[in-house]
Amino acid sequence: HVQLVESGGGSVQAGGSLRLSCTRSKYVYRRMCVAWFRQAPGKKREGVASIYTGGRGIVYADSVKGRFTISNIVANDTAYLEMTNLNPGDTAMFYCAAEPRRQYSESVQCGLLESDYNYWGQGTQVTVS
Repeated sequence: HVQLVESGGGSVQAGGSLRLSCTRSKYVYRRMCVAWFRQAPGKKREGVASIYTGGRGIVYADSVKGRFTISNIVANDTAYLEMTNLNPGDTAMFYCAAEPRRQYSESVQCGLLESDYNYWGQGTQVTVS
């Protein structure tokens, strides 16, 4: 069972930056897809970025390319989402999601669909004004 804990959300003015963290429970699968999703009030949950922790592979939604950066520190079991040039349209609850990859691959393009992930964190709120 994988537990995920998000942190780093908050309120920021337009043009500002935030860094979200997603810490995974230790001694879980070494190879995982980890993704960030967001859900604004009245809207569907949207995948914004994903990363493969066992090698290479990063995917971004078009809406955040050039502004958001996803990364992962294996030693800390933590994935990050660095968000810059934020605008009010980025206001949402942000969720971390993870899915183990049982077969070895050097590179994986992890998905951005909710159905790609079985493990979810509780979310962290990001508000841009």
